[in-house]
Formats: sequence, C-alpha cells, structure tokens
Amino acid sequence: MDILNKLEAWLAGVYKGAPKLSQSAKKSIIGVWPVVALVFGVLQLFAAYELWHWGHQVNQVANLVNSFAQYTGATNLAVHLNVFYWLSLIVVVVEGVILLMAYPGLKKRVKSGWNFLFYGAILNLVYGVFSAFNNYGGAGSLVMQVIVSAIVLYFLFQIRDQYTGAKSA
Repeated sequence: MDILNKLEAWLAGVYKGAPKLSQSAKKSIIGVWPVVALVFGVLQLFAAYELWHWGHQVNQVANLVNSFAQYTGATNLAVHLNVFYWLSLIVVVVEGVILLMAYPGLKKRVKSGWNFLFYGAILNLVYGVFSAFNNYGGAGSLVMQVIVSAIVLYFLFQIRDQYTGAKSA
C-alpha cells in the first residue's frame, strides 16, 4: 500500500495545476459518485460474465476449426484466446468489485471510498496495458484507457479534499 500512497501523492502534485472545479460542481460530483460507482460496478461484473461466456464460445469454435483442420491433414487454423484476454477479464472483475466496495465509503464520504475509486482508476490503466496485447485491443485500447483514467483521476483529485479534509489538487 505504501507504493499506492506514494503514487497518490505524486499524482496529487501532477493534478495540482489543473483547472479547479467550483464548489457546486464538487458537491454535484460527490452526490452522484456513490450511485455511479454502484451502477458501474454491477455493469462491470455483468460485462465480465458476458466476456467470459464469449471467450468460452470463441475457444470452442477454435477447437472445432482445429479438429476439422487436423482431420483434413492441415495444421491448426484457429488460435485460442491468449493469456492477456484472460488477465484482462480478471482485471474487469476486480475493478467491478472495487467499485462496489467503494459505494459505502462514498456514501459516508470517508477516505476509504475515495481510495477505492483511486485504485479502480489505476487498475483501469493496468487493464489498458493487458488489452493492448489482445487481438481485439491494441494500441487504441491502451490510449483510450489512459484518457479515461486521466479524466477520472482529474475529478478524483478535484474532490479529494471532501474526503480527507486536505486541500484538493
């Protein structure tokens, strides 16, 4: 956790010079963030289930194609989903659980809720790295995850003082 605390402190410095949100904007974000975390946590877990199901279907089709290829004397034609697909799926599940864990803390406006959102944003970057190595992801997926994480981190550091009592970045 020490590394995450150091990362948080470093990112607070990075976002220190960012344009400030008004107090009313901060209050609006704080008011909706618990519901957003709850909804997106559930949606992420649903998406993870669907991706898991889809992954199994893709691998079954690959097995069928490869069996037919071997029967005809050809080499394997279809490739199974790689380890980065499965790692990405695990990250999506963990991120969904983190968002659900953030809900009570965000509702009570305690730092632990903010911390879970922070961990989720960092995990989103990890997901971007894993998905960059997938057949379906690539560099575009990584760029998109970096942009999304940067935006989420901007809003997180704008409202951080509402959860810690410290001055926001």
